[in-house]
Amino acid sequence: MVPRVGHIAFLNVLPLTYALAHGAAEGLDILRAVPAQLNDRLEAKNLDVSGVSSITYARHAEDLLILPDVCIASDGDVRSVLLVSRVPAEEIGTQRVLLSDKSASSHVLLKIILHRRYDAAPTYEVRPLTPADPVPGGAAASMFIGDDALELYHHPPEGIYIYDLAREWKQLTGLRMVFGIWAAARSFAAAHPAALRMVHGRIAGAFRHWARVKDAAIGEVLADGRFTRAELTEYLGHAVVWQLDAETLEGLRCFYRYAAEDGLIARAPAIELAQV
Repeated sequence: MVPRVGHIAFLNVLPLTYALAHGAAEGLDILRAVPAQLNDRLEAKNLDVSGVSSITYARHAEDLLILPDVCIASDGDVRSVLLVSRVPAEEIGTQRVLLSDKSASSHVLLKIILHRRYDAAPTYEVRPLTPADPVPGGAAASMFIGDDALELYHHPPEGIYIYDLAREWKQLTGLRMVFGIWAAARSFAAAHPAALRMVHGRIAGAFRHWARVKDAAIGEVLADGRFTRAELTEYLGHAVVWQLDAETLEGLRCFYRYAAEDGLIARAPAIELAQV
C-alpha cells in the first residue's frame, strides 16, 4: 500500500518540504495544502498521516494518534501567527475580528488570549485574508498565519498594531505554544505499523538533518524575493521549534486545558503518541 500523507504548504516546515523534494517522497502519496484543508482531509479519513493543526487532535483524539518527536511550536515569538489590529488589543472589546481561513489552532489560541489577557469578546468571522488588505473595512483586527503573517511581521503596515500570538501565549503561561503536529489515523497505525514507522522516519529525519541542508533549502525558496536569507535563517529552527519533547508537551497540554475551560473544545484529551 502507498501511505497517503498530508504536507503543510508553509515555510515553517521547509526542512520537510526540502526532504520530500529530494527523495523522501518516494513511495508516498503526498497532498500539499494549508492546515485547515489537511485537518478536514485527515478527519474524513482521506489521509493516513498528516501535518495538522494541533487542535485537530483535541477534537478527534478517539480517531488519531500523535507522531512522537516532531511538531511545529515556538518558545516565544514565532513571527508567523499574528493578530493585526487597527486598535490596541485592550480596546478590541466586542468589535469584529477576522480569522484566516487557513488555520484552526490559531483561532483557538487567539480566543484564549483575547479572553484571558485582554478581557475581550469579539464577534469572529472566518474568511480569506491577504497582506495587501490586512484589516478590511468594518473589522477592528485580523489574524494571519503562515507565510502571509511572516510577510506582515517583516513589513508591518503603517498605523497597525502587530501582536505575535506565540509571545502572548508565553507571557500568559510561561510555556511553549504548539501550533501543529503530525497525526496518524488509528486505523492506519493498527493495520500498517511498518508503513507508519517509515513515514515517521522520513518526517523526523527531515528535521534531524536540517542543519546539514539548511543553506541549500533556504536558497531554493529565495527566488520569489518575499524573504531574505537572514529572515528565513532566523525563523527556521530559532523562532520555530520542531522538537516534541517533554517541555513542548507541557505547553500542548496547557493549550488543551485552557481551550476546554473556555468552551472551545468539549474536553482536554489525553495525549497518546503513536508507537513507532
